[in-house]
Amino acid sequence: MDLTLYDIKESSSGKLVPCDQEFCKEINGGLLSGCTANVSCPYLEIYGDGSSTAGYFVKDVLFYDQVSGDLETASANGSVIFGCGARQSGDLSSSNEEALDGILGFGKANSSLISQLASSGKVKKMFAHCLNGVNGGGIFAIGHVVQPKVNVTRLLPDQPHYSVNMTGVQIGHSFISLSNDASQQGDRKGTIIDSGTTLAYLPEAIYEPLVYKIISQQPDLKVQTLHDEYTCFQYTGSLDDGFPLVTFYFENGLSLKVYPHDYLFASGNFWCIGWQNSGIQSRDNKNMTLLGDLVLSNKLVFYNLESQVIGWTEYNCSSSIKVRDERTGTVHLVGSHYISSACTLTTNLVMMILFLIALLHKLIY
Repeated sequence: MDLTLYDIKESSSGKLVPCDQEFCKEINGGLLSGCTANVSCPYLEIYGDGSSTAGYFVKDVLFYDQVSGDLETASANGSVIFGCGARQSGDLSSSNEEALDGILGFGKANSSLISQLASSGKVKKMFAHCLNGVNGGGIFAIGHVVQPKVNVTRLLPDQPHYSVNMTGVQIGHSFISLSNDASQQGDRKGTIIDSGTTLAYLPEAIYEPLVYKIISQQPDLKVQTLHDEYTCFQYTGSLDDGFPLVTFYFENGLSLKVYPHDYLFASGNFWCIGWQNSGIQSRDNKNMTLLGDLVLSNKLVFYNLESQVIGWTEYNCSSSIKVRDERTGTVHLVGSHYISSACTLTTNLVMMILFLIALLHKLIY
């Protein structure tokens, strides 16, 4: 995949953000030590998996397609501040197996791209994605999705992530209630919905019975560990017939179904379980519940920051959705896009093209 990284030297409108600018002060909680007018505003972000990106902030004009009719768009633009990475590490560093143009910052904070566009009156703080886990590509749109209808649950206040209250997990016919157990709830910080993560991470209290139930469905399975972290086995039958459906339940009656063909991924002649134990992955977040693309693929996920709710519904991400123009009240069709090299989940963990960062509160490109 050819990368098209941003280069401020090739931009006639790009400008470095000085460290004494108000944006830089807000990001860093005050004026940086040693700041002078000719020093650019730096950033450093360290992700949960240990990857990091460091660089400086830039202000430039962002061009995007604005819906002008059914399956029709017109060019629009807005001035935004974003991070220009100078040094990346971990999964963000380039390799032969992964290609990453950048991370599209759609977090909750005022510094995110969606918040900046909304503050200038360009858009409403609402957007949706539908990641096609079958064919690749999918749908991404800013605006109020009116079709399909989406049930929602409230976002937890005072959390930097897109966090919600999960009330239970059903594995086949077995049910785990999460009403009062802080260890299962992630220290009561809620369940994080994050399309910037490939897999799904669960506290041990959920992970252990979940994996046990999956494996016990087929007593003759010969289980082994691949790549020092994935529980894998050989199986030739129908995945959806041979293994249990997993359903997550949330406040307001919202549920999320995850089928065996979603949480099992192929690695050579093996099928591997995509669920991960957050206690093993991170000592600092051993009770974390984080649901990534393994769970979110093939669903229309709608983020409404105006009302502080999030919701989803199972959907064909190769089709189209209807989005309302808040200025005119008209409703238009928004179609899907196909990205040939993305979206197949393998042990290489190929990164999705669309990264809607919920974990981070800064806009990084």
